[in-house]
Amino acid sequence: MNASGYAASSATSALAPFSFERRALRSDDVLIDILFCGVCHTDLHLARNHGGFTIYPILPGHEIVGRVRQVGENVSRIKVGDVVGVGCMVDSCQYCQACRQGWEQDCAEGATFTYNSTDRHDGAVTFGGYSDSIVVRDRFVLSIPDGLDLAGAAPLMCAGVTTWSPLHRFNVGPQSKVAVIGLGGLGHMALKLAKAMGADVTLFTRSSGKEGDAFRLGADHVVLSSEARQMAAVTGRFDVIIDTVPYDHDVNPYMPTLKLEGVLVLVGYMGPLGTPVNAGSVVRGRRAISGSFIGGVLETQQMLDFCGQHGIVSDVEVIAIQHINEAYERMLKSDVKYRFVIDMASLKS
Repeated sequence: MNASGYAASSATSALAPFSFERRALRSDDVLIDILFCGVCHTDLHLARNHGGFTIYPILPGHEIVGRVRQVGENVSRIKVGDVVGVGCMVDSCQYCQACRQGWEQDCAEGATFTYNSTDRHDGAVTFGGYSDSIVVRDRFVLSIPDGLDLAGAAPLMCAGVTTWSPLHRFNVGPQSKVAVIGLGGLGHMALKLAKAMGADVTLFTRSSGKEGDAFRLGADHVVLSSEARQMAAVTGRFDVIIDTVPYDHDVNPYMPTLKLEGVLVLVGYMGPLGTPVNAGSVVRGRRAISGSFIGGVLETQQMLDFCGQHGIVSDVEVIAIQHINEAYERMLKSDVKYRFVIDMASLKS
């Protein structure tokens, strides 16, 4: 079926109007008319081939909210007219250990990601949410709770679950002390979610002047990580630290701030750490460094339900699709609070 969106044809080209074909529905597929799509840093990195594995043309977008137009003959859970979400994945093998445990993102055969991936059935390259419609396997379609702002809900599909998953995994609750490193798309969601879970929440930042936003978003405390005295004052304080920094950085200064058996969880950076971790800071105090990559379908739905109960959405700036290249340039300068979201109605203009 005919579809339209914005795609990049090379690492140096701007995103531009792009027409293409969505596949005909299989028996377990859902066709969704896209209403809003968040703009993630991953979109920019892949569009510009920063990882060296982009397939062109690339049509990004994996923070999708839309309305169901059509369902396959074997789909019963989802109805035409439902408002639904789609995150970073649209399929997986469903039978490996990771899939059986609800961690489809770590599928042993490789998850089928929403874009720049290969459909496991027909070998076609997947195209994402910067478009008017998308076809998704029903198991990967999420229910959006009533009452949530739909533009603000879109980034929950990635930024939301990426921070929810480790908070949930490490049983954050009213007795927990949680710190968040970095205040961006991920960091602002980590603050909101940890606070709603009942934790005492601290923001670590290298930049002064973020206190107002941090407190508004849920932080109880702000610590300048560049100030030795402030860092010393929180020695042994935190049960969990969510590290949202998206580039190589030194994690050693944060390790002494963990409690006995505390854990620092990397969610923003997937490359090599240039500064070796001091093993003593891990061994002494039974501390740990962990990692977490997005989240599975079940925990994404759990996160959405939690956000529905607590009225949590992302802080967003809604843009027209025609401004996507400008948005990418602004993202490189961290000039957004805290997520761009495309109003897909703008495609019609």
